[in-house]
Amino acid sequence: MNQAYVIGLDYGTDSVRAMIANARTGEEMASSVFAYPRWRDGLFCDPSRNQFRQHPQDYVEGLEAAIKACLQQAGPTVRANVKAIAVDTTGSTPVAVNKNGTPLALTPGFENNPNAMFVLWKDHTSVKEAAEINQHALDFDVNYLQFVGGIYSSEWFWAKLLHVLRADTAVRGALYSWVEHCDWIPFLLTGGNNVHALKRGVCSAGHKALWSAEYNGLPPDVFFSSLDPLLKGFTDRLFKETYTADKPAGKLSAEWATRLGLNTDVVVSVGAFDCHMGAVGGQIEPYHLSKVMGTSTCDMMVVPLKDMEGKLVRGICGQVSGSIIPGMMGLEAGQSAFGDTYAWFKDLLLWPSEALLKTSSLISPELADKLSEELSGKIIPELSRQALALPLDEAGELGVDWLNGRRTPDANQLLKGAMTGLNLGTDAPRLFRAWVEATCFGAKAIVDRFNDENVPVKGLIGLGGVARRSPYIMQVMADVMNMPLRIHRSEQTCAAGAAMFAATAAGLYPKVEEAMHAMGQGFDQEYKPNAKAAALYAKRYQQYLDLGAILENKELPLAVEHKK
Repeated sequence: MNQAYVIGLDYGTDSVRAMIANARTGEEMASSVFAYPRWRDGLFCDPSRNQFRQHPQDYVEGLEAAIKACLQQAGPTVRANVKAIAVDTTGSTPVAVNKNGTPLALTPGFENNPNAMFVLWKDHTSVKEAAEINQHALDFDVNYLQFVGGIYSSEWFWAKLLHVLRADTAVRGALYSWVEHCDWIPFLLTGGNNVHALKRGVCSAGHKALWSAEYNGLPPDVFFSSLDPLLKGFTDRLFKETYTADKPAGKLSAEWATRLGLNTDVVVSVGAFDCHMGAVGGQIEPYHLSKVMGTSTCDMMVVPLKDMEGKLVRGICGQVSGSIIPGMMGLEAGQSAFGDTYAWFKDLLLWPSEALLKTSSLISPELADKLSEELSGKIIPELSRQALALPLDEAGELGVDWLNGRRTPDANQLLKGAMTGLNLGTDAPRLFRAWVEATCFGAKAIVDRFNDENVPVKGLIGLGGVARRSPYIMQVMADVMNMPLRIHRSEQTCAAGAAMFAATAAGLYPKVEEAMHAMGQGFDQEYKPNAKAAALYAKRYQQYLDLGAILENKELPLAVEHKK
């Protein structure tokens, strides 16, 4: 194994990262990032309508460019000894495909049609369809939503499919099947040309598409066709079998071996969502909530299957056997906006420099660009520094973090964020502090739901860029949770986790847990709660819950009662 290397490919919201790792030690040999050019230019998106689409060509170009750049860095010895590739992606991010499994946006006539592209996880154009699914589920004796927390979300597979079918007759006529991003990339790499042969991961199928071993697959056709005749027959075009991410999807096709400069013996594993593989890259432990903190958060937990017998956790993003670690129950929760909240606030404050500096008569446009770039890089660190210096204030500005709706507990993408307690003394650092507190309160609501459902959270693990680069936010998180928060050493836990699955799929390890322990990089930071701050935040958290209840105003039911 000394001469065995694996590639982890991590598709994020803005870019794709490739990492080559030593399969014995987990040492990073090379990494490369490719920013999606069409996404960067804002093409095919309309934030005012919550429409966020990504062109498959961005993904294909990123796949080739990122891996080739890594191989160039690593050198010929590493290139000759690459054994496997594994892929993680955002999700639920599905796409309309033809019978060959080709996304419609890669076929003539659909190149610029957003409905023929991947519907990104944070696209909320299908709120209406999700509400219909939730109401429709009440008509059935079997609770088909029981393993996804009892509430179906507009961020997920079936709601997005129904919305696209209704919205676009041209796409409806050409669409044969509906495929998650994490399932399509391995299919592409292995030369797939028949969508019925595409191996679907249990991760995406169980958490977003209502697949369950309890139903021997997907819910029956009548569940969908009685919701809308446009869905009639779709279960036959989809899948019955699913696979854990430690299994091979196949081997690298001759075409992709040539394009990448690898050989056709390279194993490609079944795909999964970024945060599920990221939890493994961050060395998840049973009953420890692994918080992958990026634009949104995904909170992952693994629990022995025997401990989950008879337990259903309400209002989360599902509980699926094998979705994180094969042989254990994987549970997912999260927040629809986390880093996005801070990015939005930063952009709000930077509006004058972005909009007005270039028209200044005092400085050149080139200097204006440089000044704007400098401010952009400094503003969050400086806000954090000044917010930290503020005295704790039980009656200060109070926010609710639903700027992109609420994912968990109890999905409701119609909800909006809010800020209260403003006065003429409110300044940017105080507002920033309130938004940080709000995102941490939202995180605590998730922990409380697990605890209330008798699935205790015994520890916290922080993963990702926000966790590593934002000590102020992490300290507030530890204080709000009143629990220690360990930070994983790797900033790229999703790519690292993918590498671990690649090593397992290639047969270098018998179980992904062994790959995780051998290749994991460990923890190098820990935030411990401050008793005084924790006591104050306990009171502030109750205020947050009260304000959230006012905002929600019971406009939509948070849970559904079933006949059985």
